[in-house]
Amino acid sequence: MKSSNSYTYIFVIAMAIVSALLLSVLSTSLQERQEFNKLLDTRKNVLKTVDALEAGMSDMAIEELYQSSFRKKVITDTEGRERVYYLYGSPEKPEGYVLPLSGKGVWSTINGFIALESDRNTIKGISFYDHGETPGLGGEIEKDFFSGRFIGKKIFRDGELVSITIAKNKLMKPSEHAVDGLSGASLTTGAVNSLLREDLEAYLGMLKEPDKEE
Repeated sequence: MKSSNSYTYIFVIAMAIVSALLLSVLSTSLQERQEFNKLLDTRKNVLKTVDALEAGMSDMAIEELYQSSFRKKVITDTEGRERVYYLYGSPEKPEGYVLPLSGKGVWSTINGFIALESDRNTIKGISFYDHGETPGLGGEIEKDFFSGRFIGKKIFRDGELVSITIAKNKLMKPSEHAVDGLSGASLTTGAVNSLLREDLEAYLGMLKEPDKEE
């Protein structure tokens, strides 16, 4: 009887150890996959801002295009914080500049990218890809119809940074520095207005002066 109980205890302990090991391996595997998917999503949105993301591209194709087309740069902003941006195209003569965007939304942090043409003034593209805004309302900021409104707009006026303003409703008249808003999403678009202005200001030195090294 005693040996039978001992066998049961040993078996239970062994199963517990094996289960713990399996769960640990599975957890590590899932974490690695989640990190990979997050990185891939970032790559896709960087490509999207310069209109280089094609439908049906494989993960490998996305990574290869990203690695061959972008060069990471780091600057220090006026507050002493390091800021990353990306040169698009030839390092000697970039076709564009991609800047990360991040700021507080209504329900969570809103993340995205904005791409500027080589003049560092004209918007080449914009993408909001990581947020918790309300689907059908503020969540529409991630849709192509909304991001398309920014293409060709200017962030400078007479040499002064004015950013891009999202109107509360439809613009009364066309503007190089504003786009139509989203119905029922004034809080989200207000938050996007703020983060656009703040992040562009953080890169003001780079936007107004040539890079020291291309």
